[in-house]
Amino acid sequence: LKIKNLRKTYESKKKAQIQALRGVSLSFSEKGLVFILGKSGSGKSTLLNLLGGLDRPTSGEVIVAGRSSNNFSEKDFDAYRNNYVGFVFQEFNLIDNYTVGDNVALALALQKKKTSKKDVDPILKELELTDDKGDTLYDRHINELSGGQKQRVAIARALIKDPKIILADEPTGALDNETGIELYELLKKLSSNKLVI
Repeated sequence: LKIKNLRKTYESKKKAQIQALRGVSLSFSEKGLVFILGKSGSGKSTLLNLLGGLDRPTSGEVIVAGRSSNNFSEKDFDAYRNNYVGFVFQEFNLIDNYTVGDNVALALALQKKKTSKKDVDPILKELELTDDKGDTLYDRHINELSGGQKQRVAIARALIKDPKIILADEPTGALDNETGIELYELLKKLSSNKLVI
């Protein structure tokens, strides 16, 4: 994954030009843990949205496996988001009245793939989403979980697709300090065979 001279300009309601990114160029390894740091409003989320194909740059390019996103069709962007990238957001973006299993399965439903408890349970176990007896929280409703458990469900939803890249936008922002440290340890572990940004 590479980005070359990436620029993103927004227009405010008063027609003022706001430059979120100004010619950013970076190369990422195939795996590892990469932190993007900066103060609020410095363009971190904008950069992640461009890397994930959720937004388009004003100019410059994102290069995925040697292919420029400037040559992507809408179908290519859909395939990239569905198969190549897993997203983990600060606000979890889970459906409260769905179960853990249903929330995780949503990621594959977008690919028109069916999933079952036996597909999801190994990921839930890996992410320690289990009860005192060691059973997974597959049938538990989201509104019954702690913040840390919700964020782990969000990671499980990203992992079920087996993406090459995980983009995590301030994944510990809604968590207490101790849970945040646990989550970073988990992302560090995942980065041994994936690129986690």
